[in-house]
Amino acid sequence: MYHRNRCLRQLAAITSLSLVTGCGALSSESSDDKAPIVVGTTSAPSTLDPAASWDSSWELFRNVYQTLLNYPDGATEPGPDAAQHCAFTDRTSLAYRCVLRPGLTFSDGDKLDARAVKYSIDRIRRIDVPGGPAGLLGSLASVETKGEREVVFHLKEPDATFPFVLATPAMSIVDPDDYPATHVREDGGITGSGPYTLQSYQEGKEARLTGNTRYKGYADRQNDAVTIRYFQDSAGMVGALKDKKIDVTYRGLGAGDIVDLQSRTSDTSIQLVENPGIEISYLVFNPKDPWAGKLAVRKAVAQLLDRGAIAHNVYKDTVEPLYSMVPAGLTGHTTGFFDDYGDPSAAKARTILSDAGIRQRVPLTLWYTTDRYGSETAPEFREIKRQLDASGLFQVTLESRPWKTYVQGYQKGEYPVFGRGWFPDYPDADNYISPFVGQQNALGTPYRSPRITDVLLPRSRRESDRAKVVGDFEQAQRILVDDARLLPLWQGKQFVAESEDISGGERALDPSTIMMMWELSRKTSW
Repeated sequence: MYHRNRCLRQLAAITSLSLVTGCGALSSESSDDKAPIVVGTTSAPSTLDPAASWDSSWELFRNVYQTLLNYPDGATEPGPDAAQHCAFTDRTSLAYRCVLRPGLTFSDGDKLDARAVKYSIDRIRRIDVPGGPAGLLGSLASVETKGEREVVFHLKEPDATFPFVLATPAMSIVDPDDYPATHVREDGGITGSGPYTLQSYQEGKEARLTGNTRYKGYADRQNDAVTIRYFQDSAGMVGALKDKKIDVTYRGLGAGDIVDLQSRTSDTSIQLVENPGIEISYLVFNPKDPWAGKLAVRKAVAQLLDRGAIAHNVYKDTVEPLYSMVPAGLTGHTTGFFDDYGDPSAAKARTILSDAGIRQRVPLTLWYTTDRYGSETAPEFREIKRQLDASGLFQVTLESRPWKTYVQGYQKGEYPVFGRGWFPDYPDADNYISPFVGQQNALGTPYRSPRITDVLLPRSRRESDRAKVVGDFEQAQRILVDDARLLPLWQGKQFVAESEDISGGERALDPSTIMMMWELSRKTSW
């Protein structure tokens, strides 16, 4: 579970430090300074087209594109952005109606109207990128426009989570004149209507954003420009922060760097903000692999994994062991894998394999990405290999690729076992189950589970009071534990490190832990 009190104490400590470091810290926030705020991250986009992305490319999308709904003013429920208002039209919850703000345009001056909204949603389903965001639209039957400002989404079945789906960056509104209807845009450009425009982009290196003067939405931009720099590892990113080459770090801070920053209590030049997070890390087993496809092999791995050792030895207790795909803090969380397997045991794992007729040492190849989830990914997989090999039951080979080619590999089903992280599309237990099951899912690895996809999830979506569907989520997680196709590892916290002259890091994360760059500002001395 999260140490929420500790989080509050650290935030209070940051406030206290700011009050005693002199008049330079007694400051007002201003957007007058034209120098761009420079944000460092290890999470570079895999694409610039929303129709092709169900990953952390959304961090860029949130700032340059616009969605009908968003999370204004720290809200946990979606509210209007490009839309003036949205609501279900009747008690059946089969039609969801949005009316756009008047006078919307894209950054190039083209009109943003109901036709553009319909075009944007329809092309996601038409292009249907493997492992792409079309999987989020499973409950959508059709999109209807009424005049220039009204859009009606007709659903196949009641879905209380649909407003959350519309608030995801995957549902970004694009200019029909610039985005092909049948394939992904590949010219390296972006035409959006968000708080910023993309001034320039160097893949894997840098994105320069400038304020979009045509933006009409809820965001109140506190700066005029942001530059996002993409790093290969935490050490390089934190080094740039200490050398004042960047102002803020986010996504990819290594455990060692976090611990080091936490210990620098006498150095107020860098502030570390700890936020409760609902990021998870997990293993995916490919059912078509001759070994990973065997239930006994998956259960033996589940029996051997020492999550506590991973959290402590690799992540220095900056993450918590996770025993369910739904993280702690969300309605419906369980501890199914711990309840079934308890503490790691080689003897129990051997029994699982021998009862299935497997008496040889099992060869298993585990894949991970080198440049997506932070500097601890490689040590984490070495620790998993050590644990499995030490049992005498497995012979593990490790393989890795950069994120862009890694994604292509798992979407093609090339990996027997592979690691993934998940940053939620929206803060609901549904979003930790539905993206990973069904014929079409975020992993590109079909997972047929009719009880979950045809009964439990549809039934839960008919209920707007999410506390009333705990039983459905518990049943779904029970199935996931029994199948052991997805093996949760840990639940992460979110850390933002910022230089002393930057404000806003404590409020810059939305409920899906995406950074809203417009909340960042420079302090000005009184």
